[in-house]
Amino acid sequence: MKAHCPIVTDVRMKENATKILMSYNPIWLRIGLYIIFGGDSLLSSDGDNSFMQDISFLKMVIEKQFFSHPGLAKAYAYNKKVEGLYRPGYYENLGNVILKRILLLVLILDRAKSQTTLPLKYGIDGVDGGSPLLFTVSSGIKSSRQVLNDFLSSDVMHGEGNLLAHLVIVGYKVSHQQSALVEFDFQVSDLFLDFQDGVRLCRVIQLLRHDPSILMKIVVPSDTQKKNLANCGVALEYLKQAGVMLCDEDGLRITGDDVASGDKELTLSLLWNIFVHLQLPLLIDKTTIADEISKIGGFNMDSLNVINSTLMGLLLNWIQAICGKYDLKIDGFSSLDNGKAIWCLLDYYFRRELSCSCSCSNKDSHEPRGEKSIMSATDYTDAVHNFILSQKLTTLLGNFPEVLQISDLLEHNGTVSVQSVVILLVFLLSQLIVKKNVDQLNFHKLLGCGCQSLERRHSLTRRQSANSDTILHNKERDIDITKDAAKKFKAIQAWWRNMTEQNYKSSVRSATSISDCSTAQKTSFDILRENAATIIQSHYRRLKERRNFLKMMKAICLVQTVVRTWLTVKKNTKINKFCSASGQEFRSEELKRVATLIVERHNFVNLRRSVLPTQQAAKIYIAQRRDASCLDPVKAAIVIQKYVRGWMVRSYHILGLACTENASLKCQVKGLNNSKIEAATRIQIAWKNFLHRSLHKRTYAATKIQSYYRGWRLRMRFMKQKQAITKIQSNFRRLKCWRAFQNAWKEFICRTLQNQTLAATRIQSHFRGWQLRRNFMKKKQAIIKIQSHFRGWQLRRNCMKKKQAIIKIQSNFRLQKCLRAFQQYKNANRSAIIIQSFVRGWMARREARRYRFLVVMIQSHWKGYVARKESRGQLKDLRLRMVESAKNVDDSKRIINRLLSALSVLLSMKSISGILHHCETLDMATAHSQKCCEELVAAGAIGILLKQIQSASRSIPDQQVLKHALSTLRNLARYPHLAEVLIDTPPSVEIILWKMLRNKEEGYFIASEILKKICSNPKGVKAVHKFPALLKRLHTLVEELTRKLNTEKRNPRTVVLKENTDRRWKEAVQLLRLITNGYRIQ
Repeated sequence: MKAHCPIVTDVRMKENATKILMSYNPIWLRIGLYIIFGGDSLLSSDGDNSFMQDISFLKMVIEKQFFSHPGLAKAYAYNKKVEGLYRPGYYENLGNVILKRILLLVLILDRAKSQTTLPLKYGIDGVDGGSPLLFTVSSGIKSSRQVLNDFLSSDVMHGEGNLLAHLVIVGYKVSHQQSALVEFDFQVSDLFLDFQDGVRLCRVIQLLRHDPSILMKIVVPSDTQKKNLANCGVALEYLKQAGVMLCDEDGLRITGDDVASGDKELTLSLLWNIFVHLQLPLLIDKTTIADEISKIGGFNMDSLNVINSTLMGLLLNWIQAICGKYDLKIDGFSSLDNGKAIWCLLDYYFRRELSCSCSCSNKDSHEPRGEKSIMSATDYTDAVHNFILSQKLTTLLGNFPEVLQISDLLEHNGTVSVQSVVILLVFLLSQLIVKKNVDQLNFHKLLGCGCQSLERRHSLTRRQSANSDTILHNKERDIDITKDAAKKFKAIQAWWRNMTEQNYKSSVRSATSISDCSTAQKTSFDILRENAATIIQSHYRRLKERRNFLKMMKAICLVQTVVRTWLTVKKNTKINKFCSASGQEFRSEELKRVATLIVERHNFVNLRRSVLPTQQAAKIYIAQRRDASCLDPVKAAIVIQKYVRGWMVRSYHILGLACTENASLKCQVKGLNNSKIEAATRIQIAWKNFLHRSLHKRTYAATKIQSYYRGWRLRMRFMKQKQAITKIQSNFRRLKCWRAFQNAWKEFICRTLQNQTLAATRIQSHFRGWQLRRNFMKKKQAIIKIQSHFRGWQLRRNCMKKKQAIIKIQSNFRLQKCLRAFQQYKNANRSAIIIQSFVRGWMARREARRYRFLVVMIQSHWKGYVARKESRGQLKDLRLRMVESAKNVDDSKRIINRLLSALSVLLSMKSISGILHHCETLDMATAHSQKCCEELVAAGAIGILLKQIQSASRSIPDQQVLKHALSTLRNLARYPHLAEVLIDTPPSVEIILWKMLRNKEEGYFIASEILKKICSNPKGVKAVHKFPALLKRLHTLVEELTRKLNTEKRNPRTVVLKENTDRRWKEAVQLLRLITNGYRIQ
């Protein structure tokens, strides 16, 4: 890294580096930082903490530990008590440490991720296995190479060239590249919109077929229509290989364009075919379902043709066998739309479990066992209630998908599709038969039966003898789970019987009179309204209990705070008394410190002993309050609050009196004056006022919350009324639209019949003419008899011809479309190959040029080294010869003597070329020798050069002389002791500042540098401020250059002038700032 370590000193670059490191996944970043720094806090991430807290913690670790080193800071610190002041070399060593850390972090995480990555041929990394993503989805960095290139950029590093190539040479290669497929979000929010890209469809096929090879053909990200079509084509090709039908119920073929365009009907047909052919064999087995059908029907499996039967046929036979037990005839899947068959299915399996669980007790008691249904056996045919009951009962089976949405059932009045009912049957079959979840439910416990089978009792006895502790633990857990399930089951049973009774009453009323039909309809709405009110009441009660609990916790915290405050005050008083009493006894500071430590330890032990019973009592009180049922919680809460507030006021009063007495005693002991006592009294008054204001704020907050809650209740009531009005309006408009549709449909039917009659009449006329021309005399009577029959046949034949013609046209059009798409693909492939060949040739030529340049560079360095090695003897000989010749040189010919002679004749010389030559010589000599500068200053060169500068005109030769003279003064001002001589020369500062203001060329910048060096000395600043007129002109120059620079920014043509003006403005501003700041310091 660079010596000044800009990644630490530059705030912008430090923030950029932190952002680059935070592009890592927090899990991986914690692991990397733990490997570098250690510390269990980096790995012990609490699950309750939010994501933002985790990010803040990692940023703090990066800022405090990654970009700093305490050992280096301590070693290079000027003063250990003052932070930020370090000796030279600190930032260079810190940069080396940071470079080592970043390389170690990137290489470790890259190697760990590369070794734990799940290959694409086995699935998606991070989803099907492997390890979490290395980089976050929202970051722009997706590879380890990009991290190194962005972190160790040219602004941070020296000219190291390709850093990754250096790492490869050393033996470290970073290769991880995070693909777009592992970042893809496979969640489905909109079915038809999300399936258009084809990626989720391919994912479904991969999961159902267990074939990850389809993932290698997906194009991700699929952000264009062409990529969507490619993905959909791949998915349909795999479905075709799996034997899935790629057509709907009407025989219309499903193509990739239909799925990519979002055709709802064809997309649903495709998903239904996928479910039937791919998912259905995974959920159920032919042998298992055939065995279950034989058990239900009571016949052998030989009568069922299991091999030739389809899964859908076996599913239909299974539901028919169960419904046969209830005398319910099922002709096909279309007969399941009323939900009665689903109800019979659930009732059959739940009742069988109940009878099996109670068989043991019935045998012992010799009582007759009746097969009574778990649910009410009333003949109930309402589809809405049947489906809602089935959906609620299936929740007892565990993780069961909600196939039928209750909101859709209520909205469409129980109308469901056949496919939805079939899917529900398949999942019920897999749960009830295949997975045997009914045995795990223990419905005898849900219904309050205490019996168990003999086998379960023996197994329980053996388990208890083996390990009693484990059994007790599992028994407690089973009891908790069974209680929850029993509550759910009994609630569903009560709800079902209530609905049955209400429906029975409404049906009786509807049988008596036609006018009561509206009352029966209202009853269903009342039921729904009562259910909604029950749910709202349960949520409100839960909210109310939670608020009471939070109030109680606040009160407990307040009690604990008051007790801790009182204990702290008591502890302080004891410590003060003890210290004051033992101050005279313990003369040593060490003994005093030990005594204070003993007192604090004793007070801490007493405080812990007092806090633990308080917390235990509070927890017991909370548990008792949670279990006990309070008749009037509002009144109880008011009484508790009243007593708590009274106790708080009394506590504050007692504490105030105690504090006042303690303060007065302390004042008497310490001998404080009245002013300090009065100050303490004012502080106490202010604290009491603060407590009063906080109590007033709480009262105001409670009033505000009540007002908002009342407003919320009014808004909710208004929204319910508004929704009811909207529902009535929508029903009225729907009725109106339905009547208009019926009228329009009748008119359309009449017009269609008229057109068909007209067409049939024309067909008849043409056919009669042809028939009469062929054999009018023979077929006249036969045509009159068969005319009516032939008309229908003629229409059907024409319709079939038209249909065949349309199908042929569609097939030809699709064939042309496929050929056109294939031709476009061939052209695109050919174009891509040509472009790739040109790009590869260009890359090869560029690589060859780079290698040629490197070879030439190596050769030039090697030739230089060989030449230097060969000329080493010659150089030694030349040095010896120069030493010998220097001994024989005349003193008058030495450069310093020649400079002094040139300086003496400079003012008397009249030739401008000679003056220019001498000034150039002085400039060159002073630029390379400090001794020459000192000799010239001693010979009075400053005064001579100032006179020469004053005598210079605006001609070009004089301007050259002025430039070299100013450059000589600049060389002299480099040395502080010579700069003071220049400042002490009376007209020097005025002449140089005047020449700077008048000159616009290179002399301007040389004079500016001289003035900067002069102003770096306090004497120079004072000398400059002796000329206020010139300073005013300098201010004017800055304003003029600023205005000119703003004008030139609007004109893009004057680029060179703009650069010159910008440079002059910067020099003037820096000089003016240096003069002003130096004067303020003085």
